[in-house]
Amino acid sequence: MNILLIGATGMIGSRILNEAVERGHTITALSRNIENVPALANVNVVKGDVYDVECISEHAAQADVIVSALSPRNTDDGVAEAEAFTQALIAIQQKSNKRLLTVGGGSSLQMPNGQSALELTPESILPEATGMRKSFALMTLADIDFTVLAPGGMIAPGERTGTFRIAGRTMLTNPQGGKSNISAEDFAIAMLDEIENPAHFRTIFNVAY
Repeated sequence: MNILLIGATGMIGSRILNEAVERGHTITALSRNIENVPALANVNVVKGDVYDVECISEHAAQADVIVSALSPRNTDDGVAEAEAFTQALIAIQQKSNKRLLTVGGGSSLQMPNGQSALELTPESILPEATGMRKSFALMTLADIDFTVLAPGGMIAPGERTGTFRIAGRTMLTNPQGGKSNISAEDFAIAMLDEIENPAHFRTIFNVAY
C-alpha cells in the first residue's frame, strides 16, 4: 500500500513509519523538518505543512490511505491548534476521498465506570488532552471516512512485543493495577493492522496491554 504519513518524525509517527517500512509498504512522509526523516527504503519524503491543503491533497490522492500522527504539543492552546489541524485533515480527506486514520487521545475515551477519561487527566497535559478530544468531536461531525486509534492511557517508547488488547471507546485498564499503557512500538503495530485489515469506521478505538 501507499501510505501518506503526516507527522512522521514524532515519537508515535516515527514508529508508524518504521512499522510500515518493515511490512513492505511505500510511504510518503510529510514533515516540516525533512532532515529528521530517516533514509529508509520505499520512503518518499515531502517537505510541507498540513495546512497546505491543496498540496497535501495532491499527495493524498496518490495514496491508498492517509495517516496523521499530529497532536497539539507545542502550544498552551491545545484546543485551537487541534481544531486547526483537524479542519485541515478533514479538507484533505474530502478532496482526496481517501480513508483517514489518526492518532487520538485517551481523553476521548470513557473509563470502565462510565466516567470521562478527560476528568482524570493530569493538569500538565490537559491542553493537549482537551485538544485531542476536540479533534475527535470535529471528525464525528464531518462527512468523512475516518478512524481514530488512541492509546488507552500512557504511551511511551518501549518494546515491540506484538501482544496487546484492543477495545472500543471504553479505556482498557490493567485488572491488577488499574493502569493503562502501551509502547509506541506496539501502538504502531495496531495502527498498521487497522490499515491493512480495516475493522473500525467513523469511530475511535483504543489499544493497551
